[in-house]
Amino acid sequence: MTTTALSRPAPGRLPAGLKPLFSGWTNIAITAACTAITLWLAAKLYAWGWAEAVIHGDATACRAASGACWAFIADKFDFFVFGFIPEAAHWRVLFVLGLIAAMIAASLYRAFWGRTLLITWVVALVFAALFLQGDAFGLTPAPLRTWSGLVVTIWIAVVALATAYPLGLILALGRLSQMRAVRLLSIAWIELVRGVPLISILFLASIMVPLFLPEGIELEVLVRAQVGFTIFGSAYLAEIFRAGLQSVPKGQSEGAASLALTRWQALRLVVLPQALKAVIPAQVNTFIMIFKDTSLVLVIGVFDLLGTFKASLSDPAWLGFSTEAYVAGAVFYFAVCFGMSLYSRHLETKLSRDHQR
Repeated sequence: MTTTALSRPAPGRLPAGLKPLFSGWTNIAITAACTAITLWLAAKLYAWGWAEAVIHGDATACRAASGACWAFIADKFDFFVFGFIPEAAHWRVLFVLGLIAAMIAASLYRAFWGRTLLITWVVALVFAALFLQGDAFGLTPAPLRTWSGLVVTIWIAVVALATAYPLGLILALGRLSQMRAVRLLSIAWIELVRGVPLISILFLASIMVPLFLPEGIELEVLVRAQVGFTIFGSAYLAEIFRAGLQSVPKGQSEGAASLALTRWQALRLVVLPQALKAVIPAQVNTFIMIFKDTSLVLVIGVFDLLGTFKASLSDPAWLGFSTEAYVAGAVFYFAVCFGMSLYSRHLETKLSRDHQR
């Protein structure tokens, strides 16, 4: 008998993963009840979200229907993406979002990992910021105070992760440093930031930072919020990196030293790759947390994607359709966060297989 034949379940038998669901009358009853509830909810959701929904139309047609009003999402879609950015600059928003998407796609392939990718990220983000504002290129100005909608959500999340990652790594190395002053400063930064909620940091950046700036110098609230997210993310990533560094056996460093590698070469070539791979799930968890927390910028007057949802709900012509707005927002956030989770599992599996070869 072949191995394939042995791995197949016998005819009429349940796969091993389903056996606990039908292992007794109690489990069978619970399984049947959960299945019935799931099917009932699915039928209700299908009827509300599709069969009886209004895809195209106006508010009058939506109020006459018993299903969802997706016409509201379609009518306000441009506002969700562009927010208050001048219409003449909308094409630049699409270009910047496409540029960021292309950079993220390139970063998913290990063949592109390296110094060139890091430099490209820096150049791309600086160019995107200047290009979207328009002043440096003689285009229609789009001041930072007008940035809102989807572009703000993506921008804050991407820039926060791009800046918090290296800063968190520096803090982690500082916390493990043998130099007392560096270690104490790193510990103070990490523990202070992790000990307060993000919303407090945003309020501090919005209200207190201008008080310490020289007279005549003013930072846009979006920049202050961006700094707050970077500080917050770096503290959490620092503890994750510290755990990864401490998980690497000391023999790895000793082996690198025996090969005449300098301390920096041993850290870069031997220790860091193992440390970062060991904490991939924790890193992605922090990425997801930062991405979702971008919605908090609304409390300091910055309109992100959810902020434009809330602003749209105040339109007298579309009152009463908050459910559709928040469902659309939930689908977007779930798709992005679930995508990050899937990629992290793929990367973790791939790196483990390469290590076993």
